[in-house]
Amino acid sequence: MDRLITLEGLVCVPVLLPLLAAGVKLAIGGRLRRVQSFISLCTLCVTLAVSVVLLVAADARGPLVTDLGGWPEPIAICLVADRLSTLVLVVSQAVTLCVMVYSVADAYDRQEHDAPMAIFHPAFLVMVAGVSNAFLSGDLFNLFVAFELLLSGSYVLLTFGGTESRIRAGATYTLMALVSSMLFLIALAVTYAAAGTLSLAQLAVRFGGLPDQMKLLVELTLLLAFAIKAAIFPMQAWLPDSYPTAPAPVTAVFAGLLTKVGVYSIIRLEALLFPGGPVASLLMWVALATMLVGVLGAVAQTDMKRMLSFTLVSHIGYMVFGVALSTVAGLAGAVFYVVHHITVQTGLFLVAGMVERRAGTTSVNQLGGLMKATPLIAVLFFVPAMNLSGIPPMSGFLGKLMLVQAGLASGGWPAVTLVAGGLLTSLLTLYAVAKTWAKAFWRAPRGERIGTVVESEEATGEEPTVTTAKLPVALPLSVIALVALGLAFTVLAGPLSALTWRAAGELMAREPYISAVLGEVP
Repeated sequence: MDRLITLEGLVCVPVLLPLLAAGVKLAIGGRLRRVQSFISLCTLCVTLAVSVVLLVAADARGPLVTDLGGWPEPIAICLVADRLSTLVLVVSQAVTLCVMVYSVADAYDRQEHDAPMAIFHPAFLVMVAGVSNAFLSGDLFNLFVAFELLLSGSYVLLTFGGTESRIRAGATYTLMALVSSMLFLIALAVTYAAAGTLSLAQLAVRFGGLPDQMKLLVELTLLLAFAIKAAIFPMQAWLPDSYPTAPAPVTAVFAGLLTKVGVYSIIRLEALLFPGGPVASLLMWVALATMLVGVLGAVAQTDMKRMLSFTLVSHIGYMVFGVALSTVAGLAGAVFYVVHHITVQTGLFLVAGMVERRAGTTSVNQLGGLMKATPLIAVLFFVPAMNLSGIPPMSGFLGKLMLVQAGLASGGWPAVTLVAGGLLTSLLTLYAVAKTWAKAFWRAPRGERIGTVVESEEATGEEPTVTTAKLPVALPLSVIALVALGLAFTVLAGPLSALTWRAAGELMAREPYISAVLGEVP
């Protein structure tokens, strides 16, 4: 008991508590519906509080380490809470709490309290546990377990409802995940054969004595596995076909978190195991291609959710941009942008879900007049959309400014080209979201829409109007909380950017992480 109430003992809470709650909810089944929702919300509130405590402690004291099973490192699989892992953990827990509030309100409004929701809640908590385990993992094999854990929950969530489109999307997602997992296992085998360990801290020490060709093989294999999970070019095609078919809460949390787990893994491994390696120049071109291919796809879309899916791919490129620079400034910009993007992208997909509830579709060709019919939803889309586009002085602008400054300071024509690509991507993102907002919210409604009662101007001689269903109060409240969190990053940009600089400096130094896990740097 004394071990559990220490700061180090708290490190395992964000992983174990959601798993325990998921087991309890599976035992309850479809009974005690309100109790199920209460357990989910309480679990996420507690994990959020614990994550905040860990962030404060890691920033003040350095990395916190707990060895699972009580075995010493490197025998034990350890969980490590440093500035980077706790920062993204806090944001992810806050986002999942808002999404859970949305999903509970949505289910009760639709009267979906029976077996499907009894499956949804445990799967959601299993996915949350997997995400937390990935952020805190100090061992490559445990990172693989974390990916499989979050993927097992995401399979259920993606096919929730069992419609034909969701089963088809689930098959695509499953195939992608299996390929990625296979590559990850191959990388684990090669890594263990070369270094005799899978502990990240020990690998950071032992990789220094390995041949360059062996390190390059391990790095490329791991990067390929993580690039698929993060939807980085040219492995991004699966995402726009998978995410838009899922229910709004599922799509939102997938967009906000699952791709970021892949990005987080790339940041951790590139900084800790392969600092300044030869792959950095390749990552620059990959980042540029990801930004441009994603944003061009977004511009071409006529569906709100597909447009957001393509912008998600595009803005993953900004995060890879920071990693490719291999500098403290670049990593700080990448971490800042990860934190910003989690909240903004999640909020936008939740708004798309509300649009679909009110108007029956997310096709911008069939939408119109929503500014008049639903002004709150219009504002809730507009604010994070402008934030995503990088309009000053929002956090999206500040994150891009950090990356641009880091790129220019790095020098060289590849970095300058990447900066130019980032600026072009930002302008095209603004065009894509502004076009969507203007058609869906600003223009007058046109014709009959799916799921709505609309009378055309030709039939009545009057201005067409849209009849829409009312939404439960908790739906917009959860989105308001996310939008407010995104705006808080603007107000608190100074402390947040300083924290990301400290996290990046700790990453690049490597010694604090290694000494915290191993006790000393051999």
